[in-house]
Amino acid sequence: MKYDVLVLGAGMVGVSCALHLQAKGRSVALFDRQAAGLETSFGNAGIIQREAVRPYAFPRALSVIAGAATNRRFDVRYHALALPRVAGPLLRYFNHSAATPYQKISADYASMIALSIESHDELIRAAQAESLVKKQGWLMLMRSEKNLAAAFAEADILQLENGVNHQKLNRQQLAALEPGIANDQLAGAVHWTDPWTLRSPGDLVLAYADLFSQRGGEMLLGDALSLEKQAEGWQVRTQSGETVTAKEVVIALGPWSTRLTERFGFAPPLFVKRGYHMHYATLADRKLEHWVLDEERGYLVAPMKNGLRLTTGAELALVESPSTPTQLVDLEPIARDLLPLGDRVDAEPWKGARPCMPDMKPVIGAVPGVEGMWCAFGHGHQGFTLGPATGQLLASLMTHETPQIAMQPFSPARRF
Repeated sequence: MKYDVLVLGAGMVGVSCALHLQAKGRSVALFDRQAAGLETSFGNAGIIQREAVRPYAFPRALSVIAGAATNRRFDVRYHALALPRVAGPLLRYFNHSAATPYQKISADYASMIALSIESHDELIRAAQAESLVKKQGWLMLMRSEKNLAAAFAEADILQLENGVNHQKLNRQQLAALEPGIANDQLAGAVHWTDPWTLRSPGDLVLAYADLFSQRGGEMLLGDALSLEKQAEGWQVRTQSGETVTAKEVVIALGPWSTRLTERFGFAPPLFVKRGYHMHYATLADRKLEHWVLDEERGYLVAPMKNGLRLTTGAELALVESPSTPTQLVDLEPIARDLLPLGDRVDAEPWKGARPCMPDMKPVIGAVPGVEGMWCAFGHGHQGFTLGPATGQLLASLMTHETPQIAMQPFSPARRF
């Protein structure tokens, strides 16, 4: 089986790359070890985050760093055995989060985020997936008046500088919008009104994958690590033993991407932030309509198809390490005290891994010194949000067209 392009990885980023390359007239095979959308794209919070114009920075305050060192914070935990392997990338992450470099990084990052809603909208319409989407934004809950005032001020800055829309809610306005929240514990909320939400993010990836197949694309199963360089391109083997060849290859394997690229001499300092989720039944007498982030405790609850999904913050660990959902265990009673969480629905917590770069920007473009290899990974917390934009931009690069935004800041040849 011969194709123009082989896309390795069938998450939101890989499927989006396949669709946009297909739209440019390329014959494309989408290759993964399982069906589309079953890894990180399945277990996220399900928000297309148009408001996320600033990436998650490494905390610079000594009080926060000291608290994290105890490994008891709700928003971040770490595996001590992983620290020797991630210390280098984390130090670079810390340095990139200083005020001066972070300002430039945020400007670059915002240029991609600005494409998020528009690029998703195009694919949602084409895939006839409108029924999966809610266009009501989400709520950032604040517990103290001081932090609420700071959040309002920050929201005003983002609206002025980046066109991010919001509404300010005091305690009474929040209660009117979401009476199911025990808001006597809250000062109010920022209602980010631009983002779109999905009650089943994995289903949106599947809808995009189905669109790719309907347009003549091939979805193949196999081990991406079977990739080999050939005289005229690239080769992999499917689970059934068939040989698949292509002139070019796109690496979109999320947290596993560098396991493959390092074999060909490209080993950027990728690290992962793992996360967990659990679904809960909704209480009969209390409902939740909006996605809500308890900003001061570090968790998000989303009303999903399978129940209320409680998602955790970051766990710094190796991608293959055993599951340690202590954040979820510790956060459950806090979330239950505030929100209408009933009994657990899932037998076990779900675990996924966000692929992160020290400079907080994805890696999109041609792999230096490796002819015919391209990459699209390292999106951190925003792979679901930025998948279609990434596919659009990468397809322009691969077909020698001018991308909508400057791509040098995301180049694989940059200094990390």
